Parts: sequence; structure tokens; C-alpha cells
Amino acid sequence: MSGTRRKPGQLGPHVEGYRSWLAQRGYTPGTIRNMLKDLGRVGRWLSGEGQVAGQLNEERMEAFRASLGAAGRRRVPGTRALAPLLGYLREVGVAPAAQPSPTALGELLRCYRSWMVQERGLAPTTVLRYENTARRFLQEQATGDGVFAPSALTGEDVNAFLLRECARVSSGAAKGRVAELRSVLRFLYLQEITPLGLGSAVPGVGGWRLATLPPTVSAADVQLLLDSCDRNTSVGLRDFAMMTVVARLGLRSIEVARLELRDVEWRAGELLVRGKGRRQDRLPLLADVGEAFADYLSAGRNPAGARHVFLTCRAPRGPIRADLVGDVVERACKRAGQPVVGPHRLRHALAGDLLRHGGVFPKKWTRGITPRVR
Repeated sequence: MSGTRRKPGQLGPHVEGYRSWLAQRGYTPGTIRNMLKDLGRVGRWLSGEGQVAGQLNEERMEAFRASLGAAGRRRVPGTRALAPLLGYLREVGVAPAAQPSPTALGELLRCYRSWMVQERGLAPTTVLRYENTARRFLQEQATGDGVFAPSALTGEDVNAFLLRECARVSSGAAKGRVAELRSVLRFLYLQEITPLGLGSAVPGVGGWRLATLPPTVSAADVQLLLDSCDRNTSVGLRDFAMMTVVARLGLRSIEVARLELRDVEWRAGELLVRGKGRRQDRLPLLADVGEAFADYLSAGRNPAGARHVFLTCRAPRGPIRADLVGDVVERACKRAGQPVVGPHRLRHALAGDLLRHGGVFPKKWTRGITPRVR
């Protein structure tokens, strides 16, 4: 085994497979050597304990770490460092699948998630958002003296939770909390968990259209953010392409994260966007957006077979999360010496620019683009 003279014990047959698995996910050779050393140490520990790889789980991994600490070892790998090994062994069918400990709250949230998908037909991102709010609410309000008791919820509990939420978020986000809270309360009542329909106890959040104008960013400032990207690096090319599609087409962060290679129709000069509520729209592939995509895609991608446009640049490589778009814009603001804004502010800037053009895309923007291969 590369990087050590000692035999890997029970995990010897999985050395090469684990090495290839790590390489496919973008880990560097040095990191792979260290992770193979961890594999060997786990394998030898299993042999010494008279156990087999099929018995490995989170509890066994913690026992392995504890044995290293008890032996006075200076380097004890953390839980996150061992997670890829356990994930690989589960993927190839050696280690048993994770068995989360069932809890009353976990079971209730599982039923709520199923209800939102099957009965309400909500989109996955909406389900996740509603579930997160339900978890916070139930953890805080439905537990008394260490006992989970959602049947004891009252209107006072509902209002207290909503007041705390509204104190830390914008008025728009507060309106979302109202909808999310009413949804879980409706579910609890329909499932006869609460005796009263507490959804009616959730007050509305005041808000008036055009009461305030959303702050915006000038076109010059947007260009400064784009120019701050170092396009001599793969990270800079990705960040530039990501911010360009937000600034020029007004995509949301989740829409950027969902973009797939098949969505870029080069010959037709169009971009397929999967938006909110399972809606799909076709937008013109603007010349500068297409050029940014072409430069990024021609720089080489790992893994090469990934279907998403934007991938993480650190191992394990894979599709980006929506919140990375905000991180990219924030870093660009700091590089450009501009006040920190979010990607939604770039959408506002585009909206203002569209209004100045009469509310439509100028015809010169709708030209298709042929990707350049460098």
C-alpha cells in the first residue's frame, strides 16, 4: 500500500478501490496517501479486535479513535476524516447502511415530509425549507421536562416562536415563516396530534407593496465584482461564470446550482432554467454569458462525467450548493473593496437595467454563441 510499509489488515482488498474512489472525487495525491494510511490503521485495528469490515459503523469508528487516544497516539484522525472511508465501504456494500436512531421528533418529521410530498406536491427545496422550520419549532416548543409532547402546544407557544423568528429576519422572510408554521400546524391537526387547529393562531406579517425601494447596485459596481475574479485559475473562471449568469440573466442561487450541461443549448442560443414551483423557462444565452461558460468548461472539469455545470473546486468534487453562490459574491465584494451584498442584489441591478431598456432584453443580447475550445 502506498505511503506505509505496514499491511492494511482486514481492509487490504479495498486499498486500490478506495484509492480510485478518492481520485475520482478530486482528492490530491498527498491527501489520498494520508487517507490510505487511515484505512490501514482501521484495518489493523479490526484484525486486532477480531472483527471484520462488515461490522464497521459510526460506533465502531469512535471505538477505533478511542483506542488510538488510549494508546497515546499523537495523530488521531477526526470523525470527518474517517467519514469518506465509511462512505466508500457502504457504497461498495461492505459496511452496513447507516441506521439512524429513531426518535419521536424524527419520526414525526418523516411523516410530515411524506405528507408534503405526497399530499401537497411541494418541490424538494420547499419541503426542505418547511421541514427545517418545523424542526426548530418542535424542538423548542414541543419538548417539556425532556419529553416530546406536541399535543400540548398552545397558541401562546406559536406566537412566541414567531416573534423570535421575526426579530432576526426581514419582513419578506417573516412572511415565509408564517406560511411554514401554518403548514406544520395544519399537518398536526389533520393527523389529530393537536386537538385544535392552531394555524389560525398564526398572525400575518404586515407588509405593503412599494413601501420601500429595494437597494440596488450600479452597473459599474457589478462590473467591478466581475473584474475581481482571477480568470487565470479554475476557481476564478467558475466564479466569473457563476456571477455573470446571475448579473446578466438574473438567475436565483438555486437555479444556478441546478444548471446542467444539457440546459445550455449552444446552437439555439438558449438556456433552460429550472425555477421555483417546478417551472421551466428558456432565456437567451447572452454573448458574455456564453463566453464565460465556454472558458470555464474548456478549462477541464473533475469529475469529467458530471452533468451539472458548476462543480465544487475542492474534494470531494460534485455539484455546488445554492449557498455557495452567495459566498462567491461576498468574496468578490471584499476583493473589489465594495460593501458586501448578496446575489439577489445583482438581480435587482439587472431589473433596474431592464427598466431602462424598456423592460425587455435588447436584441443584441439574444445572439447565440459557439463555445470556444482552447
